[in-house]
Amino acid sequence: MMKQQPERLLTLLEECKTLAFDLNFTYAKEWKSKSKYRLLVGYLPIYVPREIMHAANALGVGIMGAGDRKQIIKGDAYYQSYICHLPRGVIEMALDNNLDNFDGFLFPSICDCVRNLSGMFKLVKRGKFQRYFDYPQNFEKHIGGTFYRELLETIIKDMFQINDMKITAKHLNDSIALYNINRRLIEKIYDIRKEFPWRLSAVDVYHIIRAGMVINVEKHNEMLEEIVGLLNEDYGEPMDNIRVVISGSFCEQPPIGLIRSIEMAGCYIIDDDFMLGSRWIQGDIDDASQDPLNAIVDAFLTQSAPSSAVYDYGNPKSARLIKKVKDRNADGVIFCAASFCDPALLDQPDLQKACDAAGVAHINFQFHENTGQFKVIKEQTGTFSDSIKLWV
Repeated sequence: MMKQQPERLLTLLEECKTLAFDLNFTYAKEWKSKSKYRLLVGYLPIYVPREIMHAANALGVGIMGAGDRKQIIKGDAYYQSYICHLPRGVIEMALDNNLDNFDGFLFPSICDCVRNLSGMFKLVKRGKFQRYFDYPQNFEKHIGGTFYRELLETIIKDMFQINDMKITAKHLNDSIALYNINRRLIEKIYDIRKEFPWRLSAVDVYHIIRAGMVINVEKHNEMLEEIVGLLNEDYGEPMDNIRVVISGSFCEQPPIGLIRSIEMAGCYIIDDDFMLGSRWIQGDIDDASQDPLNAIVDAFLTQSAPSSAVYDYGNPKSARLIKKVKDRNADGVIFCAASFCDPALLDQPDLQKACDAAGVAHINFQFHENTGQFKVIKEQTGTFSDSIKLWV
């Protein structure tokens, strides 16, 4: 008889699901309310170094959009219709007071839409600071590294002016150590998925990672430790599914129904870039440095995940995608990008050519965060799965 998922795991997964899609950020606001020196700093996809916020007694909160859980009305008045859905959903949240009690906001340099969103937040007066987080596109330490460090120092100053909390080297090293643990535990979950993908669905993994973007890292690490321990138990039964890597969903997030449809069509999603910010730094950051801010800068310059938001001269993301496919023993790639996402869609032809050259099967489709119909996507994915089973 097939052993079922442990009851404790089901409880944890339900908690993660609730946290992941609480658009009022109840946990974060309650966390802040316990001390007048605590801050909430919201950040848009993809990546910001949460270590510096944690060291400044701030909670970095990922704002991943409203998805299909909020009707967009006011947000459509702020943006044109021929861009992705994410900025309209986020400005709707701001205007509906979902983001009240946040002290500041960071807008990473993904594209012009998010750049403009930082200006929108200034216009509607949300937060005490609104900072455009401009990733360096030069990876020479004395150029891009200097630029990036100055940006981090500016954000540290933004927070200091609110709560008067000075970051020491010890504070920052302690924070780095906690996020090193967090990244290791997340990768353990993906490693378990590589070997036993039937033990945990891709939707469950999504909820687990996304929950970590709205709670303090200490709590998330506790949850991850327990989940990893439970995943090592033998339960579930393998299905005749192909193994796929998802590429292109690093910013605007696909609806849960879409992720579920891919799996129902016969695919195990054994790697993805849905919550790329939580996995951006590959490996550990030095947590015993005399200059921990420099350690964070070095990690960005030398350990960043491939992303369409970052220039990749000398380290092409196409080669890195093929390596990931091979490392995960994947059967193919699904290019799944948000409609009108220029960074993802401009990269896609090169990535597809790399797949063709390496003999990696692939398909592609587009979505927006409040897509409601998945029948066509499910049929397309099912055909892809069947063709690999029959002919590859």
